[in-house]
Amino acid sequence: MAKKVFVGMSGGVDSSVTAALLKEQGYDVTGVYMKNWSQDLPGFACPWKEDYQDAKRVAVQLGIDFKMYDFEKEYRHKVVDYMIAEYQAGRTPNPDIMCNQEVKFKLFLNTALEDGADMIATGHYSRIKDGQLFTAANVDKDQSYFLYRVTADALEHSLMPIGDFKTKDEVRAVAKKFGLATADKKDSQGICFVGKVGIREFLEQFVTAEPGDIVEQNGIKIGRHDGALFYTIGQRHGLYVGGGLPYYVVGKDMAKNEVYVTTDLQDERLWREELHLTDLHWINNEPESGRNYQVRTRYRAPLVTIEGMQKDDAGLRLSLSEAVRAITPGQSAVIYDGDRVLGGGIVV
Repeated sequence: MAKKVFVGMSGGVDSSVTAALLKEQGYDVTGVYMKNWSQDLPGFACPWKEDYQDAKRVAVQLGIDFKMYDFEKEYRHKVVDYMIAEYQAGRTPNPDIMCNQEVKFKLFLNTALEDGADMIATGHYSRIKDGQLFTAANVDKDQSYFLYRVTADALEHSLMPIGDFKTKDEVRAVAKKFGLATADKKDSQGICFVGKVGIREFLEQFVTAEPGDIVEQNGIKIGRHDGALFYTIGQRHGLYVGGGLPYYVVGKDMAKNEVYVTTDLQDERLWREELHLTDLHWINNEPESGRNYQVRTRYRAPLVTIEGMQKDDAGLRLSLSEAVRAITPGQSAVIYDGDRVLGGGIVV
């Protein structure tokens, strides 16, 4: 009997092709739209109805069963509330990582298995082999950074068939071969499931921010900000302070409600050769001492060689082979062994 696979179908081309490929490979495929967010925001209409209809249209084209799981309450609690709390604490979280950890590869997986599925599948650009996570063949689209908090057990029950495609054009070509309605649909942007709204516009609906001082490297107040939580390390745009050299955010004090900036691109607060990680997660096993590993400090950032690792009570300290710019508390640092993802942690 064919294995039953529930495919998370977002209404985009990647998950549409995922469903088509798995059906072609002989799996018993059911499409599932996860309704995680439906609230419109001022100036931004949530696209969930359109996405749901696109996913359903593709399911009909493929002749597969289709259903919707309503995870809106859990998504709000696990992802949105977490994101808001982190920003209010002065950190810069990654909601997509939390969405993968809590919703797609926990809530969706468990609900699907209880609903009769043997496995789930998603349109992620990553590869799974023997319960281990690897980077995608498409280096530009690789999403393994966002998946480092997924468990080995979840990976054992998951499929990511488009991780082997080397270009997005190849994926769209497959969609056109199957005649899928989403073949030419543009990639989604913005916060996971919410739509094209930016982080700041999103946060403004849920937090009250107080104006405060912007302070430059010599301790001189040079302007006012409209909420310290909106600013992140390395940020250049949106400061609205006088001409001359551009200013970059190098820090903030949430208690004083101050944002610190510099015009010096070599300012030591902009560069770090050491990382301190907490809230560690390893997919399979912890890193072994004496091995050469690499770390990625943000999505699309180049891999940097780790020269030393030291455990402490709070987590893990990393010494890097070179200084890395704009390391940001609250962001994730993901550790790789070549093209295999070991795991990682949250930057302190």
